[in-house]
Amino acid sequence: MKVQLLILVATFFYLAYTQLVNGQPHKDCQTSCGNVTIEFPFGTSPDCYYAADPSFNLTCNDKEKLFFRRNLEIINMSHSGELRVMNNISYACYDSQGNSNGSIYYTYRLANLSLSHKNKFTIVGCNAYAYLSTYGTQNYSTGCISACASPPAANGGCHGAGCCSTDVSVPFDNKKFETRPARLPNMTSVYDFNPCTYAFLMENGTFHFNALEDLKNLRNVSQFPLVLDWSIGNQTCEEVGNASMCGMRNNTCFDSNSRPGYNCKCIEGYEGNPYLGCLDINECTTNSTIHKHNCSDPRTCRNKVGGFDCKCRSGYRLDTTAMSCKRKDFGWATILLGTTIGFLCILLVVSCVQQKMKDRKTAELRQKFFEQNGGGMLVQRLSGPGTSNANVQIFTEEGMKTSTNGYDESRILGQGGQGTVYKGILPDNSIVAIKKARLGDNSQVEQFINEVLVLSQINHRNVKLLGCCLETEVPLLVYEFINSGTLFDHLHGSLFGPSLTWEQRLRISVEIAGTLAYLHSSASIPIIHRDVKTANILLDENLTAKVADFGASRLIPMDKEQLTTMVQGTLGYLDPEYYNTGLLNEKSDVYSFGVVLMELLSSQKALCFERPLQSKHLVHYIASAMKENRLHEVIDEKVINENNWKEIQEAVKVAMECTRVTGEERPLMMEVAAKLEGLRVTKTKHQWSDQYPGVEIENLVGVEILSAQGDTSSTGYDSIKNVASLHVAAGR
Repeated sequence: MKVQLLILVATFFYLAYTQLVNGQPHKDCQTSCGNVTIEFPFGTSPDCYYAADPSFNLTCNDKEKLFFRRNLEIINMSHSGELRVMNNISYACYDSQGNSNGSIYYTYRLANLSLSHKNKFTIVGCNAYAYLSTYGTQNYSTGCISACASPPAANGGCHGAGCCSTDVSVPFDNKKFETRPARLPNMTSVYDFNPCTYAFLMENGTFHFNALEDLKNLRNVSQFPLVLDWSIGNQTCEEVGNASMCGMRNNTCFDSNSRPGYNCKCIEGYEGNPYLGCLDINECTTNSTIHKHNCSDPRTCRNKVGGFDCKCRSGYRLDTTAMSCKRKDFGWATILLGTTIGFLCILLVVSCVQQKMKDRKTAELRQKFFEQNGGGMLVQRLSGPGTSNANVQIFTEEGMKTSTNGYDESRILGQGGQGTVYKGILPDNSIVAIKKARLGDNSQVEQFINEVLVLSQINHRNVKLLGCCLETEVPLLVYEFINSGTLFDHLHGSLFGPSLTWEQRLRISVEIAGTLAYLHSSASIPIIHRDVKTANILLDENLTAKVADFGASRLIPMDKEQLTTMVQGTLGYLDPEYYNTGLLNEKSDVYSFGVVLMELLSSQKALCFERPLQSKHLVHYIASAMKENRLHEVIDEKVINENNWKEIQEAVKVAMECTRVTGEERPLMMEVAAKLEGLRVTKTKHQWSDQYPGVEIENLVGVEILSAQGDTSSTGYDSIKNVASLHVAAGR
């Protein structure tokens, strides 16, 4: 008895020692980070990764992204010795004179990992060169040159004209690598269609060169997948012997093909993590098509360690051709008939079971998407205190798919940082705009829920949300369809007719100001849009302005400032005070509106690098013109005439007040709307005076119109009706 107890204790300590040496993880280790599964020998804490090699220590940040050495984001890991990461693109940009206009080069440390032979080094650019350098025991460099004097054919491939690539076969013991692009000297003729040169190392097959898209801005892509090789130690399987990690359960060792060391794999008939031990596959019950049994009748399948057998009952024999049981004494016709009937019955039962499982899985998936897309959060916050319930229609997944013709590319109305907008046709033939949001983490889910909440609080004729769909992998918002494009398109595009008249521009500015004044002052909870720009102003068939895209909006308590953790907005329209301090209030929207008003007046873009250095920003451009008394040079000549120049000057003053650097010096949106409406009323007064000379306009309208430059303390603004509410004079 004592001997048996000693053997048991010795066995226990041996297993504990083996586990400690091999660095196996304890049961509480983190198993995933975002969409990436974390499996031993990798881990995120000292007790969870292979202790003998710190290279297996990974980092999962607060955005649920997994990193190797804190600078390479991992997107996939393989037991066979491969690690896929995202590699940044190095670039060098130049101005029209060939001078450097900004560049970024990346250097990555690989520790005990190495670059796989599955990667290619690629350069995109005309008359450019780049090189890849690795540093270690043996330094290594490679590169290529791309030459072209004009844009090559779009489908020319990556063969030296605008793009070149080379295979990578670097020494395994390099500890870091870097990529550097540059432009050949005296090659200024290509800068108009190719301002930047790009160099990157990426997995072969993940990039296909297109000259029309890639030479200008490389499709706005900043990263490509990269394959790294990893292995255990630096000894072969034969050298490490029984001390390898592959000597536990049902696994085997194989030498790495690309670097020193070894890897583990499960033997035939087993699956799981080969570095922790593999489990037997039950071929008789698994749904895997790779490991499933081939018995004709599932009832004859018998699982065994490392495989399976088809066992026939007494009186039957196994036909190895069809893998079915046949009665030993029956004739061929009887056997064939019985086998056919049995197979059809089994097929019918399997089909019914599969259909029921598919229906249940579909229902579970829809419920999962509903929760994943923040459905529970939306219901809770809509029913919570301080938020009124909104009459938002809930659309089905099938309905959205049908209305967009399966999300066909021809139905795409536009794409941006917040998502893709499709044109949809509902069963009642009404046309809608369906916004498909982009999701990658919980903060974007909250952004989607915030947009629904914001729009549910707005009771204004310029904004209309019809409903949403939460049953899809990414959430959908359904808006009314506005068919005349954006204000940006009308001011800067070429798809529309004659330019907007001054009267139309003034009316549009009043409508935008009225909407923002409503959001700031008349909504149940004050709302800050945070991304006011001409691209977010839609125009209907009557050229009525409608403010859109509330993805970055925030609900805030009355008279409160909000400190944001991340500044959001669009360059050119972004409030400089908000950008510098992170403090958000309604004056940030006032600044952005001032830039929009300047665009309406000048037909110039908010940010234009073709203008002089000090005038690239439209605010500086117009401010400089006013200071130098040449305002007429920057105002759109198509809207200027002898009757409206004073109104234009007053509108410019309003825009300048809105874009003051300090938020406290800017007017409220309600005051801005009242001043602009005052310009319209004044214009109407002049039109009456011209049409009916000698008649007093005050007597006709019964109001006293206050000068935009005078006291506005008695001037209010009705944001619901989008008109100025003026002090009523004594009746006459």
